[in-house]
Amino acid sequence: MNRLLGLILFFIGVGMVICLLVPDCVFTAVVAALCLLLGYHMFCC
Repeated sequence: MNRLLGLILFFIGVGMVICLLVPDCVFTAVVAALCLLLGYHMFCC
C-alpha cells in the first residue's frame, strides 16, 4: 500500500512541477517538492 501511495504522490508532484512552468506561487512549489520527496521515499523504501 505504501508503494502505491508513494507512486501516486510522486506523480502528483511531477504534474505540479510541469504546471509550474510559469512560477507564480512559492507555496505550490513547496508542495510539489514535498510530494516528490515523500512519494520517492515511500515508493523506494
